[in-house]
Amino acid sequence: MLALTRKIGERIVIGDNITVTIVDIKGDNIRLAIDAPKNIKIYRGEIYDSIVTENKNAAKANNLNGFNIIKGFTKK
Repeated sequence: MLALTRKIGERIVIGDNITVTIVDIKGDNIRLAIDAPKNIKIYRGEIYDSIVTENKNAAKANNLNGFNIIKGFTKK
């Protein structure tokens, strides 16, 4: 992990096509502007964690249901 100190108006450049600019700082809150291609998905950390958890739960449920359906088939 890279930790940087930035002031309002300063930027961080990631790769060739992502720029993060510090827009505002009020107390413990920092406002960021992120300029990235539309095909790059950007999520708040807690939202991303929720998506990962939901995807794992959905994969578990689908796998079990698929096996239960197969049990009903018999060869004649």
